[in-house]
Amino acid sequence: MAEIVVLYKTPKDAAAFDNYYAETHIPLAKKLPGLKKYAVSKGPVASPAGPSGIHLVAILTFDSVADIQAAFASPEGKATGADVPKFASGGADLLIFDTKDA
Repeated sequence: MAEIVVLYKTPKDAAAFDNYYAETHIPLAKKLPGLKKYAVSKGPVASPAGPSGIHLVAILTFDSVADIQAAFASPEGKATGADVPKFASGGADLLIFDTKDA
């Protein structure tokens, strides 16, 4: 399996972010070809030291990194990527990796 983890930093308007993300971005992202699972954080994202500066974490699961790359090269993937600047005013970090059981 492989995952893309998106760390959305604290936006200027959290309520507007949450509304747009739920009503517009999630439906777009769920159209990504090859997407197996889509999970998001619930409630505050903390660190061991306290607040993290991260508003929301999204974890998208695919069969492989190649599948992630193909998904984001597709028209649905391009639309999903182009949508991020419309609501992620705090910025976002994307991490892509293969996973294995430990």
